[in-house]
Amino acid sequence: MAAAAARHSTLDFLLGATADCNAILKALQPIFQEQGMTETVHNWEDHGYLATYIKKNGSFANLRIHPHGLVLVDLQNYNDHTRGREEVDQLLNKVEERMKELFHGNIKRVKRLPAILRGGVIDRYWPTADGRLVEYDIDEVVYDEDSPFQNIKILHSKQFGNILILSGDVNLAESDLAYTQAIMGSGKEDYTGKEVLILGGGDGGILYEIVKLKPKMVTMLQIDQMVIDGCKKYMRKTCGDVLDNLKGECYQVLIEDCIPVLKRYAKEGRMFDYVINDLTAVPISTSPEEDSTWEFLRLILDLSMKVLKQDGKYFTQGNCINLTDALTLYEEQLSRLYCPVEFSKETVCVPSYMELWVFYTIWKKQTDI
Repeated sequence: MAAAAARHSTLDFLLGATADCNAILKALQPIFQEQGMTETVHNWEDHGYLATYIKKNGSFANLRIHPHGLVLVDLQNYNDHTRGREEVDQLLNKVEERMKELFHGNIKRVKRLPAILRGGVIDRYWPTADGRLVEYDIDEVVYDEDSPFQNIKILHSKQFGNILILSGDVNLAESDLAYTQAIMGSGKEDYTGKEVLILGGGDGGILYEIVKLKPKMVTMLQIDQMVIDGCKKYMRKTCGDVLDNLKGECYQVLIEDCIPVLKRYAKEGRMFDYVINDLTAVPISTSPEEDSTWEFLRLILDLSMKVLKQDGKYFTQGNCINLTDALTLYEEQLSRLYCPVEFSKETVCVPSYMELWVFYTIWKKQTDI
């Protein structure tokens, strides 16, 4: 039998004045004691009180009273049944009522966050690119496998449909057509009769949308067959039937590392009208000389420019709009390629990311003859 998940509840008070730590402790002690909890109190001169209350079933509460007027209650229990949640809510309600009685409106802020479920069978918590914690409405683990390259999860969200998560990074949800459209040029490009190269794109979304636009040929380079296998079964709202076969009338999917293929194409002189890089976001690290991801990114950029026609376009994602340092550094890398380039960028709301996302269009600078 799986162990119960821990449910962590919090209640915070920001007082309008300094706190009488001893008075607060005496006022709140009976609420915890009537729950049959064993008390331990720590008192630091000039640093307030920490009182811990432990139940026989392992549930516990921490009451931290800071002299400057911050009072924090943390409560952790292992019973996620309705009755257990009701008991926690009742205890926190009593603490809130008692604090309001004690301070007669001299409380600047009372904050009770939704409880965090830790160690549950379904992981609902995924950070945004800029480090904020988001709780998704995940209700099912659809697919969870380890490939030779990465962990592949597909989780079901009530709002966003199935979400592809690769090694802890939210990649794409069935709701995220806005991402696919942005990385294809936001409807401004004519793909009819064009040669297109997709790097990555294992969810099949880009391939599915481009095939509709009657290109001459689309070549997709995806290193991980298991991503394709998972997505063609569980992300069909994104990829349709395009991943059912690795070759169609106007497309081919090669299960290969893109770097040696790009090098081969460059050596052969093969050129594309469009290169779409769906491999990775701009690294968060701002030390490119120390980050192998930056080296990989620069290599992909240079190789892509070598197979891009003089009037072609290169599309890629950037990162979250809040990561201004990383985005600026990426733009600096563009000036260091083997050929001069120009670029434009667009900011798009991708539903499942819950943050604004930057996309780049890059092209070779036209030189006067």
